[in-house]
Amino acid sequence: MSSSQITNYDARLFNEDLAPVSQEHRTWSMVNYVALWVGMCVCIPAYMIASSLIDGGMNLTQAVLTVFLGNLIVLVPMVLNGHVGVQYGIPFPVYARLSFGVKGANIPAILRAVVACGWFGIQCWIGGGAILTMLTVLWPDIAHFPIILPEFLGVGLVPFLCFLLFWAINVILIFKGVESIKTLETVAAPFLILSGLALLYWAYNEANGFGGIFSTPDQFETANEFWAFFFPALTAMVGFWATLSLNIPDFTRYAKSQKDQILGQALGLPPTMTLIAFIGVAVTSASFVIYGERIWDPLILIGRFENPWLIFIAMSAICLATLAMNVAANVVAPANDFANLMPEKIDFKRGGLITAIIGILIMPWKLLEDSTGYIFTWLIGYSALLGPVAGILLVDYFIIRNRQIRTADLYQMDGLYSYQHGYNVRAIIALLCGVLPNLPGFLVQLKAVSPIVFPAGLVSLYDYAWFIGLSISGVVYYSLMKNQTHSLVEGPHV
Repeated sequence: MSSSQITNYDARLFNEDLAPVSQEHRTWSMVNYVALWVGMCVCIPAYMIASSLIDGGMNLTQAVLTVFLGNLIVLVPMVLNGHVGVQYGIPFPVYARLSFGVKGANIPAILRAVVACGWFGIQCWIGGGAILTMLTVLWPDIAHFPIILPEFLGVGLVPFLCFLLFWAINVILIFKGVESIKTLETVAAPFLILSGLALLYWAYNEANGFGGIFSTPDQFETANEFWAFFFPALTAMVGFWATLSLNIPDFTRYAKSQKDQILGQALGLPPTMTLIAFIGVAVTSASFVIYGERIWDPLILIGRFENPWLIFIAMSAICLATLAMNVAANVVAPANDFANLMPEKIDFKRGGLITAIIGILIMPWKLLEDSTGYIFTWLIGYSALLGPVAGILLVDYFIIRNRQIRTADLYQMDGLYSYQHGYNVRAIIALLCGVLPNLPGFLVQLKAVSPIVFPAGLVSLYDYAWFIGLSISGVVYYSLMKNQTHSLVEGPHV
């Protein structure tokens, strides 16, 4: 279906960026999806999430297997949610209208968008850090530039200006559109893999082989300590791509076939993330052998290189990797999500600009102050919000509707998906039921309340936030909607 076939639509629900992609514009092959995932996985946050497991106490084998298992798990909702994009050509916020209603879809869309804004800011901060390191090589005195920004920001002027420079480069790509993202990912993918392997070779050479790296033991004194760290770490691995597992229709809507998106994602996601995990944990373990401390942040590690040209080349690779990941993973989704709020006024470019502005306001440098906050507060925290949304979407599309959609009604205020004044109250109830059990643990993690306020068992649920949220919301949604099945799938399906 093309946008021209959607003739009876409400302007409050439709623009060209939200319209179904026509067959002639579905040009993405399996190779494009593999390249997409390589471009998104070969990035500093992926490296840092793996290396932070070493910083948290795991050895190399434990860390790599945790990352691999987490990505196998998240591949399942990734492929399943990708189905609707190929089948109907619709983006994520329109997909959410099925279960949440044509107005209620703004709830999951904004949850997803806010998380993406945070990630956008994190990536721009990392890219800005790489630029800062390169400038320091050329002009060492820049590191001693006085801090003249307000103290509450917690950042110096020069780092902030480097952050804004990288931010501006991202905004330029936003205004070039989705096709520029496909081109960037395809060109950057092989270079990024080679850069990661070069860093691995450096670790091997400086640590005098992998012997010392592989022999580094974990730091857990008992099995209970290991499992207490493993399960929240696994949740964080799943949470890392919990965002994309929701809005993957934003990309699969351009696929030539289901086979292209399934094989492309299966070949692109788990293998690449596992490779990057291996590089991250190997290099972090090597840093202990070389420097006597585990350095989980690659920007700090590369900054210790003695060869200035090597630093410059490495930081250039980091800038490219961060740019390739950011525009694909953290711009497309929120741009569409914000466009869904007011389609008649906000298009993809304006939605992307809103994302970029919020990415500054969120002050991402504070999210990366330490590995504990990165895993337990940021990654697990937002997985507690997005897991329930995934459970609702999957149950609705595959079980309640049996993959049958009346596409035209997705763009009508009085159509099949209007529910009660545009909101499906059942989906909202299911969402709340999935989020609430994880709230006590999140508040404790933020140190907003004392752990003694809630029962220990309730607080520990937070370690499994994505899994618990997805399961509870999926079950509650099915129980509330199962009697509505006939009315929801009757009539012609377009």
